[in-house]
Parts: sequence; structure tokens; C-alpha cells
Amino acid sequence: MMVSSETVFIEHLGQVDAYLGMGIKIVTGLVLGSLVGYDREQKMKNAGIKTNVLICLGATLYTAISMIGHDQGGGIDYDAARIPAQIVSGIGFLGAGAIMKDGSNIIGLTTAATIWVVAAIGMTIGYGFPVVATIFTLTILSVLRLLGPIYQGFESTKNHRYFHIEVLCRGDIKNFIKEIVFNTTDRIDELHEEILDKEKNIRHLDFYVFMHPKKMRSMSEEIKDIVQVDKVHYHQIESKTMKKDHLED
Repeated sequence: MMVSSETVFIEHLGQVDAYLGMGIKIVTGLVLGSLVGYDREQKMKNAGIKTNVLICLGATLYTAISMIGHDQGGGIDYDAARIPAQIVSGIGFLGAGAIMKDGSNIIGLTTAATIWVVAAIGMTIGYGFPVVATIFTLTILSVLRLLGPIYQGFESTKNHRYFHIEVLCRGDIKNFIKEIVFNTTDRIDELHEEILDKEKNIRHLDFYVFMHPKKMRSMSEEIKDIVQVDKVHYHQIESKTMKKDHLED
């Protein structure tokens, strides 16, 4: 039986032509995956727009094709849940690659969880529920964007200060340092990287954060624990453009 004579289910539209239905699913997966990926890209996470779009599209297509295969079974006992079940287990390996352990600290858990729920969005689209997937995506974006500020709103920022941080390191560890910073605060400003010695791959990173001094000290120690880091220096400033005379190591 030719696929062109088949139909697929889309919520609120019912059974539509297979190519039209697949087109709706693919476009929806592209848009929703991009929305989540854009949020992660803005926060300078490793799993950005391209990664999240590919995960969402992959989960969408695998699920949609499994449903078409089920409808075309021709009397054969075909388990439509078999392929989606492999998505759930398989995405765990991809998420595990985003988790890193540094001493007693674990970073990348939010990125791994995001990868997992983006696959769930794709599966929801693949089953023919793009509106439900859109509502789910908006919920995820609310969690990623609003929970942090709400939580920080309960904390007193009276004692928070701006800090200018400089890191001297060997090799490209910018993304690793960003993970550590975002594990402590949702805000990082003006991150710059300069290669001081190309032959030895010595680099200088500097950026600004706004946090409590106690958190700044603990985060500084965490960055120092990275093997490639030679030196970490930070000092408190009145703003991102005016430095205090008092330096704090």
C-alpha cells in the first residue's frame, strides 16, 4: 500500500493526508525545538538550537513513522509503542553525555533534563498532538526562564555585589566554566576569551557576575579545581564598568 493513500491523525483536524500531516508535524517539531534551543543558546549551554531541533525532529519522525507502520501492518501484530520506547531509553545516553562531575559537584543536569523533555515534545508531536506539544513547550520555557528569578526573588539581594572574574587556563574550557557559573547564578555578562599563547594554548577569560560574596568564593574555588586552570582572580566592583580599590582574592 502506498504511503500517499494513507492518512495520519492530527488533533482538531482528524485524519488528514499523510504528506500534509507529516509536514505539520515536521514544521511543529522544528519550531518548538528551536524555541527551547534558543533559550539554552542564550544561556550559553552546550545543547543549543541545533541540538534541540535535531532531538525534537528525530523523536517526531521516529514516532510518526512507527504510527504509519502500525496502520500499514496488513494484519501483522505490530507494536506501535516499540520504537517510541527506544527513544525514551536511547535519549538517556545522550543526556548522560551532558552531565559532568567535578569533585563533589555535578553540572549539566538541567541540560540533560532539557534534552529528555525535548524528546518528549517530539514524541507528542509524532503522535499527532501539536497543540498539546506547544502547551508543553511553553510550560518548559516558563520553568527554564521564570523559576530561577522567582527563587532568587525570595532571596535577599541586599548583600549581592558585582564581581569581575579573570581566569588563566590552558585549553578551551570556556563551556565548562560557563556550566559552573550557571550552576550558581542565572546571569553572566560580557564573557570574553583571549588566546595569549597559541603554541601552548594559554587563554585568558574574563566575565562579570552578580551574586553574594559567599557564593563567589565557593564558585572561585570550584573553578580553581579544574585541572587546566592555572589562576583565578576576582574582585568586587561598584558596577560592570567601575572597579573598587579594594581587591579580594
